[in-house]
Amino acid sequence: MTDDKKTIIVGGGPAGLTAAWDLKEAGVPTSVYEKDEIVGGISRTVNYNGYRFDIGGHRFFTKVKRVDDWWWKQLSDEFLVRPRLSRIYYNDKFFDYPLKPMNALMGLGIFQSIAIMISYAKAQLFPSKPEENLEQWVSNRFGTRLYQIFFKTYTEKVWGIPCTEIAADWAAQRIKNLDLKTAVKNAFFGDSAKSKGEVVTTLIEQFHYPRLGPGMMWERVAERLDEAGYPVKMNQNVTTLHHDGSRITSITAEQADGTAVTEEGAEFLSTMPIRELINALEPKPPQEILDAANNLNYRDFLTVGLVLKADDPFPDNWIYIHSSDVKVGRIQNFKAWSPYMVADPNTSCIGLEYFVQENDELWDSEDDDLIKLGTEETERLGLIKKDDVIDGCVIRMPKAYPVYDKVYQDALNTIRAYLERFPNLQLIGRNGQHRYNNQDHSMMTAMLAAENILGASHDVWDVNVDQEYHEEVQEESQTDITHKDRGGDRLVPQRLEVDYVMRAIEEAYARYDAKALGAALGVIIGVGLFLATAILLIQGGQNVGANLSLLGNYFVGFDVSWPGAFIGLIEGGIFGFVFGYVLAKAINATIGFHERSLIRRLELAATIDAVGQERK
Repeated sequence: MTDDKKTIIVGGGPAGLTAAWDLKEAGVPTSVYEKDEIVGGISRTVNYNGYRFDIGGHRFFTKVKRVDDWWWKQLSDEFLVRPRLSRIYYNDKFFDYPLKPMNALMGLGIFQSIAIMISYAKAQLFPSKPEENLEQWVSNRFGTRLYQIFFKTYTEKVWGIPCTEIAADWAAQRIKNLDLKTAVKNAFFGDSAKSKGEVVTTLIEQFHYPRLGPGMMWERVAERLDEAGYPVKMNQNVTTLHHDGSRITSITAEQADGTAVTEEGAEFLSTMPIRELINALEPKPPQEILDAANNLNYRDFLTVGLVLKADDPFPDNWIYIHSSDVKVGRIQNFKAWSPYMVADPNTSCIGLEYFVQENDELWDSEDDDLIKLGTEETERLGLIKKDDVIDGCVIRMPKAYPVYDKVYQDALNTIRAYLERFPNLQLIGRNGQHRYNNQDHSMMTAMLAAENILGASHDVWDVNVDQEYHEEVQEESQTDITHKDRGGDRLVPQRLEVDYVMRAIEEAYARYDAKALGAALGVIIGVGLFLATAILLIQGGQNVGANLSLLGNYFVGFDVSWPGAFIGLIEGGIFGFVFGYVLAKAINATIGFHERSLIRRLELAATIDAVGQERK
């Protein structure tokens, strides 16, 4: 390729570096300008005295096989398989997430649980229409009661505005395909509740993770780009995009020493926040466009990193803090993400995430004061002891989250219409599109933009908007299986051996959890009988519930009355639990028989093959 395709990329995060790599592979010259001293954007990993902290946690899970293959090409020798464990802290209790019914039932209590089911039923019968804000969207899928318990406080802590002012787009994008029914089915029956090929991202229970954090991926890509003659220019803040009215012609960047450098290009990819991009155009856009850009809002983020002499403060990867009593919103345990994230295996490090606005009280606080605040709040939650804190640091990340408020979509539409006059400028990535993308979606926008430079005609704005890029399901193949580790240590692609196949069979023939199935049927039958009785009593009439009263022949003391409703709740729950428990045991026994039979056949085949090889 000649310089007629030379591409200037603004931003060295996942989108910018993905585009640079794909263009390098096609022979297109590129220059990447990154204003910070670390690549990776919010997918970076900060190294503090040998302790590593992420800006949030970044699971390497995707439905898009193309992105998954890209990850493995870059970092196949450094991936770990990590179990997911996360909990919600609410009302001085910890709740498992994803949902585990007995844990939730014990934590919330039977009457709160019944109220949640009634609220959910009401939402299904009388949903809020139209769905204009997050409160309506979540309540329609989980019920108002569960929304108030597990969504409202945390979400408003994250965004700093009421849920009624957050557009429904955010929920539709972030927790797509998940509702209470799906969550309960997953909790009771696991993968058996899913149709073939269905994966609900919010519910995955294991994921890949680079040995030294997500920043390891982007540091390696930047190194390889530099080695190949495709420079990633650090500490260079792009301040101006020059244009002639129909095309972007060059950029000007301010270097660390205060001097400015200008570079011309044929194509331009921007991952910088749209508000900054519009204000950087020269000549300036019309005032209407500037106003629209300035109406785009962002939520900033800071992490208080604590180094602890405690070996394992808690087992979770992260904990959501649904409490207004503390300011911290989420707590990461980075040693649970990877044991290599700590300098000393006898210590640990955690990250306390605070959702803030740039230049507010927390943002402007001294680091020592923030470390003290984080220590006190985490001890108050019962997660650590103050005396275990031996060091700490503070990491600030401006414009971490584009805000989906009531005005953002109109502003975005106005800006997009204006930018259509610049065919050689494409906006990619999270801030580049003002879209709360995951890492894989940001990368996909970059891949399509790179293809456009090579002659394709993709609409990069379609990524993560009900298009095939978002919904493509990664099917299991032999390549995928070889990525999976047996014990969660470092992964190295390997041949499938017989003992590994046997382990895969044991995983494929997953057993039912007898207690979980019993609890599921117990809740369904007990609550169902209670609700059926209650509905008949509310309706009233002569000879009310004559047919339902026949259950009194099986449940002692049951009749269609309010005392009978509670008797039915208890006895129906006991009956359902016993029936489910016995049923699970019977199913497991049958599965075990077939599994042992198949394993014996495999062992026989392996023995015959070994004898044949020995004779050769």
